[in-house]
Amino acid sequence: MPSLKDLKNRIASVKATQKITSAMKMVAASKLRRAQQQAEDARPYADRMARMINSLAPSLFHAVGGASKLVVGTGSDQVQLLVVVTSDRGLCGAFNSSIVREARKRINTWMREGKTVKVICVGRKGRDQLRRDFPDAIVHTYEEIGRKKLKFSDADIITQHVLTMFEAEEFDVCSVIFNKFKSVICQEVTVSQLLPLPKPADLELPSKDKTGGVEEVPSYAEYDFEPDQETILKEILPRNLSVQIYGTLLESAASEQGARMSAMDNATRNAGDMINRLTLTYNRTRQAYITKELIEIISGAEAI
Repeated sequence: MPSLKDLKNRIASVKATQKITSAMKMVAASKLRRAQQQAEDARPYADRMARMINSLAPSLFHAVGGASKLVVGTGSDQVQLLVVVTSDRGLCGAFNSSIVREARKRINTWMREGKTVKVICVGRKGRDQLRRDFPDAIVHTYEEIGRKKLKFSDADIITQHVLTMFEAEEFDVCSVIFNKFKSVICQEVTVSQLLPLPKPADLELPSKDKTGGVEEVPSYAEYDFEPDQETILKEILPRNLSVQIYGTLLESAASEQGARMSAMDNATRNAGDMINRLTLTYNRTRQAYITKELIEIISGAEAI
């Protein structure tokens, strides 16, 4: 049985830990409000951009003279690039492990299919876990992204790196995996394709007619581009990629703080329960020592 001094030191240690977890919970709650506000402010722009790209999808896929490479890709999916968005710090529950678990699952699936996999890690935690199993697959790591405040320029850095790799034909398909913010206690692991542009499910591509002659092109709304389609797409397609990555980083930042707030709340309550149990054990042990001393005093007095 531990001594009274050991129990007293243990109680003091747990109380100190409880103060730390409680403070971290309040800090996470403050950061969560800012991160959530940023994500909500960016959603209307991202939604409008997505609507515009979807409305232009028929023009993009049926472009005269060939569609942009960012739209149709390389025609292959042999080389997969996966952008894994995690945090640089821990103490946020299953936030990082859930993303890494899904990333491992997809990487193993691609490798079994004979495909080449490359990984860009945003955050140290994802890199530290993935490099145990796939050290050769990790091509780059971004750390401390948006540590003070997440900016669009942070997303633009990652976008330029991805575009440079795509133009150099270092991959065929790029996807991003991240936690989408639902609530403080709920973050959803989401996988989204970045490049090439995902084709809408209801979009019909040109097909051969029954005689095997000229292609039948489905009817769709036509758009006039000013100054010209090539110039506009050269600007709007990379910008759309930046917007997607920026939204991903914002969702991940809000999810991280929500997960940390929830984890620290659980840790604070668990510390309180442990303090109660240790205090009860301390009081029982103290009472046992007192009873033992009284018995020894009474026994000695009777012996005399």
